[in-house]
Amino acid sequence: MTTTNTQAVAPTADLTPDTTATQRWRYAGMNFGLTIPAQTTSFLLLYYVDHLKLNPTWAATAMTIFALYNAANNPLIGFLSDRTRTRWGRRIPYVRFGALPALILFGLLFSAPFNGTDQPVALMTYFVVMFVLWEGASTAVGTGYLALLPEMFRTFQERTAVAWRMNAVQIVALLVGLALPPLLAGMLGWTVMAWVFAAVSAVAIYAGVGSLFERPNSRERELGFFTALRATFTHRAFLILVTALTMRFFATGTLAAGMGFYVRYSLGIEGGAATTLLLAGAFVTAGLALYPWRTFIAPRLGPRGTLMLAFGLTAVSLIPLALVKSLAGAAMTTVLFGAALAGLILMGDVVMADVIDDDELRSGQRRAGMYFGMAGFITTLSSALTAQVFGAVTRASGYDPKLSVQPDAVADGFRFFMTVPPITGALLAMAILSFYPLHGARLNAVRDALARKRAVSAER
Repeated sequence: MTTTNTQAVAPTADLTPDTTATQRWRYAGMNFGLTIPAQTTSFLLLYYVDHLKLNPTWAATAMTIFALYNAANNPLIGFLSDRTRTRWGRRIPYVRFGALPALILFGLLFSAPFNGTDQPVALMTYFVVMFVLWEGASTAVGTGYLALLPEMFRTFQERTAVAWRMNAVQIVALLVGLALPPLLAGMLGWTVMAWVFAAVSAVAIYAGVGSLFERPNSRERELGFFTALRATFTHRAFLILVTALTMRFFATGTLAAGMGFYVRYSLGIEGGAATTLLLAGAFVTAGLALYPWRTFIAPRLGPRGTLMLAFGLTAVSLIPLALVKSLAGAAMTTVLFGAALAGLILMGDVVMADVIDDDELRSGQRRAGMYFGMAGFITTLSSALTAQVFGAVTRASGYDPKLSVQPDAVADGFRFFMTVPPITGALLAMAILSFYPLHGARLNAVRDALARKRAVSAER
């Protein structure tokens, strides 16, 4: 398809693909096993607070402290992956040897042997310990996996091809990890549901491990931790992008965490089937909408413009949740949100790869681990923000999981939680992205310069 916009035009050099379609699919398929546990943990508040009766203020405080801990370990893990030297490479060992422990910890996270009524301190302790251990292990695996993307797939064509596959796989994983847990928990129990998901995720991850490879990496001019940290924090494009993505994860995280409460207390519908239906509608729609976003919108608007439009549509799509009273009305709203969600997820990894390419020109190194680690450091703060908003809303509305009948204000409280915070986050992200510099002619210049640099290196 021909387009006159320069934002999405690929460079004229470095066009030879280095990977096969099979390698791209196997790499993308691993995203299925990484996404399911990460998204299922969105139901931890529902599991620990509504199911096990943990004090909601305690839970919100624990998740805030955890988010700060996780923010600190992300850049450290990314830095270590950049400097790791093994016979398997820098990134691959984190995936190969870290995935199984991470999935076991995920199963244990939903296997709490205590309850908040009789053993609140023990339950709180178990929650914090398991959450910290799981997140540390899963961060190492996820950082290693994502850091391989700009290394394995070097051309713009390869990256967009694998990004499309990753997004398609991710949509299915989102459907499983966000839409099915309430339904399966009602049928099998939360614990069995988690262990089933852990087994499915293990199959998906290890089916793709054999396709991973790394390129020789120069050991020249390796940066120390604080020097690398400073270099990353002075990269304007990176700071703008991750700030916007933090607002994205705040918006989507609020929706995921609050949907079960919204269905039960705002719509007055018991059981997990309705929550599953609403979330499934969103993700099925997102999957169907990937093609028009990729084919008609992204080539014309480029990565930045695509993300800005998607955030704007996200804000508009969520307004009806404050007004609808029926499951049908909520379903129509989540379908609209799904159409916007497709645009949000389409360009995320491609845009981050552009930032890493720009840094390679600046620093002379491929520091993908540090960048994905720092991205995790900043975006993880969205979890703390979500937890604090959840705690404030539940306190203000009088929600108490131990009450058989909740105060009338609870219904409006969760309507507020599902609309005002995510809409605000989406609009802020849209405004922040207006300052993102890697677009249009400047982005093409970066791609061309890097292609020429790699061509010269290949000739030596």
